Amino acid sequence: MTTGGHFKEDRGPIPIYEFPHKTKPAWLPGGLAIAVQTYQSMRKTLVTILAIAGTLGTAAFAADREIKVDDRLDASADTLIDMMQASDHGIPHDLLDKARCVVVVPGMKKAGFIFGAKYGRGFATCRRKGGSGWSAPAAMRVEGGSVGFQIGASETDIVLLVMNDGGMKHLLSDKFTIGGDASAAAGPVGRETTAQTDAMMNAEMLSYSRSRGLFAGISLEGATLRPDEEANRELYARDATNREILTGNFKTPAAAAKFEKALHRDSAHRN
Repeated sequence: MTTGGHFKEDRGPIPIYEFPHKTKPAWLPGGLAIAVQTYQSMRKTLVTILAIAGTLGTAAFAADREIKVDDRLDASADTLIDMMQASDHGIPHDLLDKARCVVVVPGMKKAGFIFGAKYGRGFATCRRKGGSGWSAPAAMRVEGGSVGFQIGASETDIVLLVMNDGGMKHLLSDKFTIGGDASAAAGPVGRETTAQTDAMMNAEMLSYSRSRGLFAGISLEGATLRPDEEANRELYARDATNREILTGNFKTPAAAAKFEKALHRDSAHRN
């Protein structure tokens, strides 16, 4: 087109994704060229971040799937014993005595690079009718994602105390999300609990964690728990739902003897 007698080339709309080279075309304004290069740099960085996050998560979670159910039960027993006997920083015995059910997830994996993911496998058990003794263990999975500043991988031992009927109802369902379906609060530590906040008193579940690795702590907010059907099948040699295992008369398998013994030693009866 012409303007005031001078010819000016009209190149039409400029698609910003068509300039892979750092050298800007001579006819592009300087500010737009910088914007193009910044956009392309950000896009490449995002692709790299997603690739790293996928690599970290895949390696950590694949290793966890290789662990046999017997070994995971023993690890669950060790986790419970250690967290109950952690001097003034352990789970209070009086809270365990009041709990309806317990969920133990040993070595839950958390990995990420900006975008993170959680994955773990463990077991739940509930009081038998009358409050004396514990049910056979039902296998559980915990999964979840997060966004925020984080890099690396860690393992965290998790114990959830299910304190009331509402929490037990969620545990017996097909799946539930902490902070969404079920309310949970960080549990107090120490020998006895003389001062509890309203959140602790009203929470359906109390959570405890022991971290190892690069993360100082962990939040289960947004994590989803569901039955681990594969592990249940391996443990009981048949299909069984978590509701059937936790509320029925399933005999505790020999592989869970150490886990059962740890529970009976620390809290044989519900108060």
